[in-house]
Amino acid sequence: MNSINTQRRFSYKDLLYKCLIFIVTVSAITYFMPKERKFNYEFEINTPWKYGLLQASFDFPIYKSEQQVQKEQDSLRATYQPYFTVDKNVEKNMTAKLREDYNRNMRFTLPSPDYFRHIERTLKHIYEQGVLSAHDAQFLVEDSIQNIQIVEKNMSASKEAAQLFTVKAAYEHLLNADTLRYNKRILQSCNLDNYLASNITYDLEKSESVLEDLQGQISWGKGLVQNGQRIIDRGEIIDEHTYDILSSLKKEWAKRSESVQEIRLTFMGQALVVGVLILCFMIYLELFRREYYERKRSVLLLYALIVFFPVVLSFMMEQNLSNVYVVPLAMIPIIIGIFLDSRTAFMAHITIILICSIMLRYPHEFIILQLAAGMTAIYSLRELSQRSQLLRTALIVVICYSLLHLGFELIQESGLTNLNTRMYIYFIINGILLLFVYPLLFVLEKAFGFTSNVTLVELSNINTKLLRRMSEVAPGTFQHSLQMANLAAEAANRIGANSQLVRTGALYHDIGKIQNPAFFTENQANVNPHKSLSYEQSAQVIISHITDGIKLAEKHNLPKVIKDFIRTHHGKGMAKYFYISYKNEHPDEEVDVQKFSYPGPNPFTKEQAILMMADAVEAASRSLPEYTEESISALIEKIVDGQVAEGYFKECPITFKDIALVKALFKEKLKTVYHTRITYPELKK
Repeated sequence: MNSINTQRRFSYKDLLYKCLIFIVTVSAITYFMPKERKFNYEFEINTPWKYGLLQASFDFPIYKSEQQVQKEQDSLRATYQPYFTVDKNVEKNMTAKLREDYNRNMRFTLPSPDYFRHIERTLKHIYEQGVLSAHDAQFLVEDSIQNIQIVEKNMSASKEAAQLFTVKAAYEHLLNADTLRYNKRILQSCNLDNYLASNITYDLEKSESVLEDLQGQISWGKGLVQNGQRIIDRGEIIDEHTYDILSSLKKEWAKRSESVQEIRLTFMGQALVVGVLILCFMIYLELFRREYYERKRSVLLLYALIVFFPVVLSFMMEQNLSNVYVVPLAMIPIIIGIFLDSRTAFMAHITIILICSIMLRYPHEFIILQLAAGMTAIYSLRELSQRSQLLRTALIVVICYSLLHLGFELIQESGLTNLNTRMYIYFIINGILLLFVYPLLFVLEKAFGFTSNVTLVELSNINTKLLRRMSEVAPGTFQHSLQMANLAAEAANRIGANSQLVRTGALYHDIGKIQNPAFFTENQANVNPHKSLSYEQSAQVIISHITDGIKLAEKHNLPKVIKDFIRTHHGKGMAKYFYISYKNEHPDEEVDVQKFSYPGPNPFTKEQAILMMADAVEAASRSLPEYTEESISALIEKIVDGQVAEGYFKECPITFKDIALVKALFKEKLKTVYHTRITYPELKK
């Protein structure tokens, strides 16, 4: 009963964990998606429509072009007359001031009263015509206004703007109105500018009201498109009328996208679609890759990529970067294929493509191109070990993009002259960005704790500092590791395991022997230091090469997968030579088994199991008295069957069939290594 409750609690915890992943992933993607329903079509007049059939999804007016509207507005402004009000008090006040000044002192300076009457008559004429301020006069000139409306006592009358005076023009008119009878210098001495002021003022409120009424008479539309009406289909040329319809539809999309209700509906729709796609991917993992949920780094990598690329595409859409083909989506299957497996890489790629496609108005071409590019990347780069492989893959992906797009253009266009060469530039940029997978792998390895084949190949270089030191300090161990690496890698290839991982693990599995190389038989030269030690002490020295190896691995920053080979290549086995020797000398004494046992753990992957078998077989084969087919086969059967019987492989996913294939390969290889050489004849004298 307790076990049932424990299992049930574990199931609820597992369900909660997956629900949390689902909610966080869907929320993150949906949050960054553009909420405005943008009109994501590109079109130009007199060019073919490169999308599918377009129908109106709602009623909308056909707007006039900006040029047409501007022309009508210009025509309207030609007849528009702004409104001005007249202030009669200005004329009265200025005339009264003139008379007062004349009676006070001006009559003593003027030659005759006729001068005063001339000034008075001219001022009356000027104010009857109207005096504008300099600002209002400038306004009339800038807007090229020929006539204005003069409002007086709730009545308006049209008047030519040319008949109006400014203060400056009025002053000059006073001086020059009748120069034959009236001396200009005498008039200048009268300071006549003191009796001039603007009496006509621009009526802003009245003028703008009239202008709005006039503009309201302009029709901004020239027709109506009804819901469901056909607009254009693929390959049709966009004429002027169709261009106006498409431009009008684009404007209506912009207006509708600003509605709060539209934004909410868009968000709900995006969340629903993204949720269904993420759920499908999670079902795939549950059915075929359930173990990834137990490896947190695998889950984190998968969902980080699923979130990252749609967010990048969303950012491009928000910045109005119209072309999304520069985003190297083929990175997804490459990265996941290198760190996890090709099937999951393909499923993740499809999921991300479909999520990205819902942000596009016309997605089917995008889906086809990205799907083909991803499949090409998976096929051409199943195992990355050299930089040249990545360059080749990038080139193939660019060619795949270009050929597919060319096919679409040949279907849509009427000739090769109309091909969009800009798209092929985008594909080349995509291929260049794809090359950044190489440095990105290093970042992802450090961030998520993975180890790529590139790193394994670099570590397997025998010129690395640690391996070079081993070849100098423990040459016998180094040769043993090289032999083992070749043997184990061949076995891994035979049963479909990771051969590069086994090869690299084999090279480093015995690095702990560097600390005490003379205590291991392969490094001894007629001197055996174990003779001066007890069996327990000798066993501890031998066993310590595991812990010493881990310390060296940590010091040199070796990946965890390599450290696992160091820990597991003896499993929880025993230093049997010293254990049996001690047991034979102390038959009646109870032996502390822990003193003679390796710390483990036992192998938990196929690769580790292969290494354990290869290590034992290669080491034991050196002690055979003679190398015959029977002796080699018997040795391999005895060692491997003994490891199986002792339960070393219970925790790793290796089958009996795999073990049989490995044993058969070991027999083939060791027979070749230890083949009998022919005896060369002596030359008779």
